[in-house]
Amino acid sequence: MVRYLFMELHFPSMTAFLPFTLLAAAFYIAAGTWVLLHLARKAPARLALVRLLGLGALLAHGLALYSHLGLPANLSLGLVEAASLANWLICAFILIASLRHSTLNLAVLLFPLAAVTLLFNQFSLSNTFPIEGRNGLFFHIVVSLSAYSLFALASVQALLLAIQNHQLKQRHMSGLIAVLPPLQTMERLLFELLFAGQLLLSLGILSGFIFLDNMFAAGMAHKTLLSLAAWVVFGLLLIGRWRLGWRGLTAVRWTLGGSLLLLLAYFGSKFVLQFILA
Repeated sequence: MVRYLFMELHFPSMTAFLPFTLLAAAFYIAAGTWVLLHLARKAPARLALVRLLGLGALLAHGLALYSHLGLPANLSLGLVEAASLANWLICAFILIASLRHSTLNLAVLLFPLAAVTLLFNQFSLSNTFPIEGRNGLFFHIVVSLSAYSLFALASVQALLLAIQNHQLKQRHMSGLIAVLPPLQTMERLLFELLFAGQLLLSLGILSGFIFLDNMFAAGMAHKTLLSLAAWVVFGLLLIGRWRLGWRGLTAVRWTLGGSLLLLLAYFGSKFVLQFILA
């Protein structure tokens, strides 16, 4: 009975914003497909077209997400909503960074992923209770998810860097390596993402201590500890890069390790609390 009533409450919002969800998914998939064709050398780059499709997807995704999150009065941020918001931020960062770097190649994977999470968010039945609006809490959540989004981008960049490094050692000069920027450019972009992510993660942790009642309360302690552990990992990686010149597979391993800790902090705890212990 309760589940039925919740569906009745959620359904009008879902149908009202369904066109925006479908439009965003179509734009994401179209942009990702074009990048895939380019990487397969079956189509020209057409960066302006990919950016235009990505921008259209972001706008439509943002309108749908505004409804899914229950804004402006409340904030409904369960696992599915958080994943959709994080993917929106990731795609926004991809487009912004593409003005200076060759980040649109990341769209081949991350744009379709954003479409999938948005569609799942649209048609899933949320079982979260909305949080009353508090500017400080909203700021903490958005900054924290922005940090995760940058580190997620850094993880994909690290995987591409590992593949590129392997192909160079094997002297494979065709395939993926032929369309990627030089190795030094890839590494520079990775550490720029890590540095920006570390700044946002620091701000997110600090704002948590300021705006939340108790960062080590029951249900929050593991998230706080995992976030602090990730902050230490990324901090050591950046220091290692600055002082010891860490690069290559060392940077890849530390990046993936820190990102895994954040993944467990932000989404692992939500999954356990929302679906296993619910």
